[in-house]
Amino acid sequence: MLQLIPLELLQKSDKILFIAHLALGDFTYLQSSLRAFSKAHPHLKVHIWVDELRRTSRSEEWEHLKKYALYDWLAECPFVAKVYDRTYSPDLYRQSISEARQQNYPIVVSLGLLRRQRYARLARRISPQGFVAGQTKRVRPLDIFTHLAYRKLDARIPAYDVPAENPHHISDIYAGWFNLLFGLEVAQPARFPFVDIPERWRQYAKEQFASWGFSNSRVIFLNSYSKGEQRNWPLERIAELIQAMRRQEAWRDTGFIVNAVPEELERAKNLFAGYALERVHLFSAVQNFFQLPAILEECDLIISVETAIMHLANAVRVPVVALMRKRNPEWTPIDRENSTIITVSGREDWVDTITVDQVMHVLQEKS
Repeated sequence: MLQLIPLELLQKSDKILFIAHLALGDFTYLQSSLRAFSKAHPHLKVHIWVDELRRTSRSEEWEHLKKYALYDWLAECPFVAKVYDRTYSPDLYRQSISEARQQNYPIVVSLGLLRRQRYARLARRISPQGFVAGQTKRVRPLDIFTHLAYRKLDARIPAYDVPAENPHHISDIYAGWFNLLFGLEVAQPARFPFVDIPERWRQYAKEQFASWGFSNSRVIFLNSYSKGEQRNWPLERIAELIQAMRRQEAWRDTGFIVNAVPEELERAKNLFAGYALERVHLFSAVQNFFQLPAILEECDLIISVETAIMHLANAVRVPVVALMRKRNPEWTPIDRENSTIITVSGREDWVDTITVDQVMHVLQEKS
C-alpha cells in the first residue's frame, strides 16, 4: 500500500513526534487515529507537541495558559508517552524546541492547519536529519517564503476540502490523514469519540450531584461558551431558556447545570443571581479536565453551542442539542441518533441569531 512515510522507517524507528495546535474538540476525534496508530506500531513511542497559538510574553496570562484542560486529558492517555505542553511563552517555546531537538526524532509529523509554513519550519528545526511530513496548501507562485518552507518537508499532506453537498466528518478527515501517512485503516466504528474518565472523577460527579440534590432528578447541562464570539450564545438566553422550560410540565422539576468558563464565572454568578432560579447550579471545571466529562456523563441532556462540550456529549453517550453555524459542517456531532442540530438561517450568521423559541420547539418535539 502506498503511504507517505515508508514502512521500513516506521519499523526501525523508536518514536515519532506529532505537532498540532490542539483544541479539546480536535483531540476528541484525533485521539481515535492516534490510538489506532499506537496499536499498529506498539514499538513507537508517540510524543505530542501542543503548540499554544495564544503564546504571549505577558506573564499575567501564563497561569491561565499553563492550566489548559487538554493537558490533563493527554496526561491520562496510555498511548501518549510524552507531551510538550510548555509553549505558551516565547522563552518556554525556545526551551521546548531545544528539548525536542535532543530527542533526535527520526519522524516528525505536523498536523497544524494554521500557519502551515511556520510548522514546516518548526518540524525541520526540531528534526534536522529526520523524516518530516506536514500540512500544505496551494501557494501563490510569488510566495517565495512559503515555497521555501514547504521544501523543508519530505512529504506533504494536502489541505482538505469539505464538499457542500456531501461533507466529510472531521473524524473521517483525520482517519484519511493517517491512511495517507502510514497506510493505516481506521475503521468507521473506531472513529467514534471516547473519553476514559478516571474513577475518582466519576465519584466526584456523583458526590456533586448529591450535594445539589440532583441524584434522583432529570438533569440538563447547558453551555453557551466557545472560544469564538461567533459561536457563543448569550448567557442571558440560557437563563431565558430555563425559564421557558420551567413553564412546561415536562421540565418543571428538572435540575439545570450551567457551564461557565473560569474567567466568566463571576459575571455568570451575578447574572443568575438576578434571575433567582431554583435548582440551577453554575459549574466550571477549574480543578481538572475530567470534572467536565464526569459531570456530563451524569446528565440526561446536553444543550451546547458548537464547541468541545458538544463533541464530549457524544463521547459520554448523552443526547445533545447542538446550536451551530453553517460554516463548518465537518464538525457536526458524529452520533446522529443522539444528536439534534439547530442551525442558523444564513451561512454568515452567528449562533446568537438562534432564538429561545427555536430551541423550545425542538425540545418540545423531543419530550
